Amino acid sequence: MTSKGSVQHLPRPDGNFVAYVRTAGTPPTVVFLGGFRSDMTGTKATALEAWAQKRGQAYLRFDYLGHGQSSGCFEDGTIGRWLDDSLAAIDGLTDGRLVLVGSSMGGWLSLLAARARAERMAGLVLIAAAPDFTERMLLEGLSPEDRATLERDGRLERPSQYSPEPSVFTWKLIEEGRRHLLLDKPLALPCPVRLLHGQSDPDVPWEYSLQIARHLNAPEVVTTLVKGGDHRLSTSADIARLIATVEELVP
Repeated sequence: MTSKGSVQHLPRPDGNFVAYVRTAGTPPTVVFLGGFRSDMTGTKATALEAWAQKRGQAYLRFDYLGHGQSSGCFEDGTIGRWLDDSLAAIDGLTDGRLVLVGSSMGGWLSLLAARARAERMAGLVLIAAAPDFTERMLLEGLSPEDRATLERDGRLERPSQYSPEPSVFTWKLIEEGRRHLLLDKPLALPCPVRLLHGQSDPDVPWEYSLQIARHLNAPEVVTTLVKGGDHRLSTSADIARLIATVEELVP
């Protein structure tokens, strides 16, 4: 295992690499999957790492292609590629049982990874999860003019409230995302699931978590709605709630 705080690189077959930080500890391994254009240095990812180090819990945080400290161009990324990065990190850097913690787009990737590695799952925590967001939120929310631009040019820039740089969406992201849609059918998972969602989330409506819960067939599904909570759920109270939720799933 690597020492705490040490960023290492997991090579990928195409010559790129996934940057990661791994914390040694007892199983199950808690794995954090970040959101669209987010990275592994965010408040939730690092707070969970500090918790894991104090507790002696195995923990992994990492960046997808084109995110954070990983290599590659962000616009080359798709849901399938970021899922491949996630599974490569899980398979190559962890052993035994898993508790996946997915934020926003990371919630979509966590659900897909949990389905792909069902035999290893001990629990799943979803924070403002956004499965199928490319179709149900991004595409449906575009004006006819923006959609025409996206289809014609293959990319669309939109202002971001989280960064001075605009968010870039590609038509490839939309098209490839259709191969990974989840909410059009029930999803069976063998582990308990926890959903956390702020009721003042401007990006992913809190009702979305209720819809996810309805689609899940799992031993236990608990949805927690946070009055006044935003999309990130990164205040000190939010972090304490997140850690308490993860601890419910870690023996």
